[in-house]
Amino acid sequence: MSLHHQLDPIAAIATASGRGAVGIIRVSGKGLAALANALCGRALPPRQACYGPFKDAEGQAIDKGLALWFPAPHSYTGEDVLELQAHGGTVVLQLLLARCLSAAAETDPATGQPRLPGLRLAQPGEFTQRAFLNDKLDLAQAEAVADLIDASTEAAARSAGRSLSGAFSHEIEALRQRTVRLRLLVEATLDFPEEEIDFLQQADAHGQLDAIIGALAGVMATARQGALLREGLQVVLAGQPNVGKSSLLNALAGAELAIVTAIPGTTRDKVSETIQIEGVPLHVIDTAGLRGEHEAADEVERIGMARSWVAIAEADTVIFLHDLTRRGQPDYEAAEALIAQRLAAEGLGGTRVVNVHNKADAPGIAPGAAIAPGHLASGDIVVSARTGTGLGALRQALLQRAGWQAHAEGVFIARKRHLLALQRSAVHLQAARAQAAVGDAALDLFAEELRLAHQALGEITGAFTADDLLGEIFGNFCIGK
Repeated sequence: MSLHHQLDPIAAIATASGRGAVGIIRVSGKGLAALANALCGRALPPRQACYGPFKDAEGQAIDKGLALWFPAPHSYTGEDVLELQAHGGTVVLQLLLARCLSAAAETDPATGQPRLPGLRLAQPGEFTQRAFLNDKLDLAQAEAVADLIDASTEAAARSAGRSLSGAFSHEIEALRQRTVRLRLLVEATLDFPEEEIDFLQQADAHGQLDAIIGALAGVMATARQGALLREGLQVVLAGQPNVGKSSLLNALAGAELAIVTAIPGTTRDKVSETIQIEGVPLHVIDTAGLRGEHEAADEVERIGMARSWVAIAEADTVIFLHDLTRRGQPDYEAAEALIAQRLAAEGLGGTRVVNVHNKADAPGIAPGAAIAPGHLASGDIVVSARTGTGLGALRQALLQRAGWQAHAEGVFIARKRHLLALQRSAVHLQAARAQAAVGDAALDLFAEELRLAHQALGEITGAFTADDLLGEIFGNFCIGK
């Protein structure tokens, strides 16, 4: 968006579409007093809710409600802001929005000029973008606004609230300040090479650098927790037909989401559900049963299996489900081995695969037999999707694989771009440590690595931000926010 358009006054419906008890029209720009007077028929006192009619061009009431005027700079956007709270009918809000636009273009009798020239409809996220551009919020706080709106769990909402209040930004700013102070110390040493004083040794530059690296590691650990709360974990249920994938999905979700029958190949396509465990959203996907293409009943099942492998490749964690009642059957074991080989070939070994053995409640499956030596590996989990046995252990295993720390305190919401910026900063700080070990011969490289680390941290709060990144971030907001 050009600078010219960023200066335009903007208006939008700020509440969700559809019917509701209350709907809000929001206007932001410079000099809204005349527009407010035209809409409400009187001057509005700052920051006070005033009840009365909202008038059309003939002075007739479109609706009655509350009007609030926030003069700059004491507003959400840092500009004058007018909010009209009316009844939440779609037609009423559209009439009010249209009246805002027409009243802005009309000539103000007091000045002989248009009341608010250039008033236009706001683009998605434009109100919050103006708050960022006017230094009411930094970029991490602005992103937290959208994350708070989109939060799918209570824990995610609380973490987004911490970020919005500035908890994350304060951590980043503290790291930036410590990094820049050390950088200035190194550059002072470069600027005065003839001095006999060893500034770096006196100030314990190496100790300062180690402390910054340690503090950054702590922020990264907390940010990973926040990113997990925001993004959740992509979990795919995989295995042969009739091992109980759909039953396990229903058990984890606590609802009958997937059709369960004894007929192999019942699930033909992906079935998805988002659940939460300790506030962490898990996006669980039930896939079509896996077997050789020549064994598929028809083309539909073959397509379903192909989609299963696509979902498996994209998963954060794969639950490889096994059937205890068919253990030892040659055909079944051969198919299990082929699936395990394919998972390994897809790079899905190690911690990304959880081996879960289902149907522990079946006749003939004694608890001792289910965990007999040689049958289960360390980390394997035995469950019954029908009775719920072992589901608690499975939930905890999923959280552990995700890296979630139970009852983590002070978690703030974070995004993938934040983690990448933190990782880049860590790389530059480690490089700075290597340059510092060389001594005076590498002081300029030491200073440069500190500069790059400082810049990477600044990308999080918007101190160093490309315009295209801003467009991407705010373009994902809802209109009116």
